Amino acid sequence: MTGLQRTVFERNVPARVVVDHALGEARHVVFWLDDLAERAGYPALSDPVRADIAVVGGGYTGLWSALRAKQRHPGARVVLVEGRSVGWAASGRNGGFCGARLTRGDSHDRGRPPDDPETLARLGQENLTAIGSAVSDLGLDCQWERTGVIDLAVEPYQIDWLQDAAARAARTGATHTFLDRAKLRAEVSSPTYEAGLLRPDDAALVHPARLATELARIASELGVEIFQRTRVTGLTRAGRGARDAVVLRTTSPAGEAAVLADRVLLGTSAFPSLLRRYRHHTVPAREHLIATEPLSAELLGAIGWRGRQGLADLANRSHYYRLTADHRIVFGGPDAGPETHRRLAEHLLTTFPQLEGIRLTHRWSGAVDLSTRSGAFFGQAAGGRVQHAAGLAGRGVAGSHFAAQVMLDRLDTLDGSPATERTALALVRRTPLPFPPEPIAALGLRATRQALDQADHQGGRRNTLLRSLDALGLSLEA
Repeated sequence: MTGLQRTVFERNVPARVVVDHALGEARHVVFWLDDLAERAGYPALSDPVRADIAVVGGGYTGLWSALRAKQRHPGARVVLVEGRSVGWAASGRNGGFCGARLTRGDSHDRGRPPDDPETLARLGQENLTAIGSAVSDLGLDCQWERTGVIDLAVEPYQIDWLQDAAARAARTGATHTFLDRAKLRAEVSSPTYEAGLLRPDDAALVHPARLATELARIASELGVEIFQRTRVTGLTRAGRGARDAVVLRTTSPAGEAAVLADRVLLGTSAFPSLLRRYRHHTVPAREHLIATEPLSAELLGAIGWRGRQGLADLANRSHYYRLTADHRIVFGGPDAGPETHRRLAEHLLTTFPQLEGIRLTHRWSGAVDLSTRSGAFFGQAAGGRVQHAAGLAGRGVAGSHFAAQVMLDRLDTLDGSPATERTALALVRRTPLPFPPEPIAALGLRATRQALDQADHQGGRRNTLLRSLDALGLSLEA
């Protein structure tokens, strides 16, 4: 293969001994979950229960669904069942970015549904603001910071993408600012940076695991009944009538039991859908993260980063990183094989050579749900009384709240409420193409990832496979 160029992370690899030192004491433990002071205990389901609304999944989608359902319908009996513990999966393992974008919406804008970009941007901003208001109004102790985010060019060819994005933002009145190399490095000091786009209103930082546990706490205080260690093994109709209840069959250490519900909300993320028709609409993809020890005042001064913005580069196989409340750096990226955490450590030290001698304390991974388009998708069954949302990969922290509101909007139409602006979106109404059966899906994903990596090594030029996916409106990028 000709024309391949080394990326900045391959041109400036830190010494092996430096990386070995950094990784030497890192535990395979999720920092956010390790950082929880305590976790509330919720029982396993032991007896049959009748619910007005049943929610499956104790991640963000399920928790927001249960909480917002109880706020909309205070008299309803809302039951949430979780197979393990609240927030243990993707909701407790992500980078803690809560963004305004409902779709990938990067400088290439590929794989997007046919909705007006300005409408999506406005709804995304409203969604992020609503989450921030909930944090404040409900007293969620989750280290919420509306810091904004900087998109980073780490190769010269990416500068044009940022300039184009800045020009588009200016036409719509968005408060985005293009930062040339000097201005960006004065903001955050890294030799890898070529330019940046500051989006001050487009993201917040949050402690992911605390957000999940706090949502569960408030939902419980509002009257939602939460059952942990209760796995749903099947979903059926109690009868054939349009008003017949839906039966969720469950198993737990307390035995088998059933939840009989008038309406059901499914937020199972990367786990197989309980609705057979949607089981091939997502596949799990792994993201990996590392966390440093708390940085000293001297190191923080050497890096700058006084605005504490979230940072993300523009590579197809991108990195995203942020500061925690106790001044650690959490640094994440895609799967790179068995050496993924070592690669992340190398890339962190390339980004900030000032960190030579630092220790990493945690390294972990998590699965996200990838669909064939860049954004969530929505399904339904039983005449609309079962609602399903998935495909939130890369945008789940904020997207889960939007998904919960969409599912509740659709349930409310069963009682005569009008359709909402959210439910009218093509993103909501149109289901993306499913993945082909295995092993074809795995082979296709592997070929796509190789093509994306190749593009990063060819000045961003996309090969025939990626151009074909673009033409079909398909996206296999988290």
